[in-house]
Amino acid sequence: MSPRPKVGLELIEILEAGAEIADQKGIQDVTLANLAKKLGIRPPSLYNHFDGLGGLRKELAIYGIERLYEVLAPAAIGVSGDEAVMMISKAYVNFVRKHPGIYEATLMAPDMEDEEVQIAGSKIVELTVRVLQAYKLEGDTALHAVRGLRSILHGFSSLEKSGGFKMALDLDESFEMIIQAYINGIRYQ
Repeated sequence: MSPRPKVGLELIEILEAGAEIADQKGIQDVTLANLAKKLGIRPPSLYNHFDGLGGLRKELAIYGIERLYEVLAPAAIGVSGDEAVMMISKAYVNFVRKHPGIYEATLMAPDMEDEEVQIAGSKIVELTVRVLQAYKLEGDTALHAVRGLRSILHGFSSLEKSGGFKMALDLDESFEMIIQAYINGIRYQ
């Protein structure tokens, strides 16, 4: 039986379906054919929303970056300094735990220099810079600190996702120690 067309399918519905596939099976399973099957449409219908698999990957990257920002921003509300850094760090890692596929999509835009991808990502950078203002970091020093935090968060999340932590130690305790070491380091910049 061939899929019945859905009238008025919105881009957000398509991206949510793609994110669901990514989180359940991995980003490599987000293909036009798999997505169309999940949505009950024919693959060519997806071309009404984006230009092929590359366009889908770009839109999923932006979607994922925006969802990550939506988790990070509330984590920083009402807190500052060490607590704010810890809260956004935990929010980041928890996002990756809940949405491993869509997180992976944030790293796989066909062109990371694309203006729309850059705009989405800049909101996270700006949020992190604001959080780090408590440490009197400015200009390039603040951006280096943002890079450092992102590297820690991505590295920890990637190692955890791939099963790289085999020791019988509490992962959350290890994570908090790492973030505290980062905080101690940026205090003296």
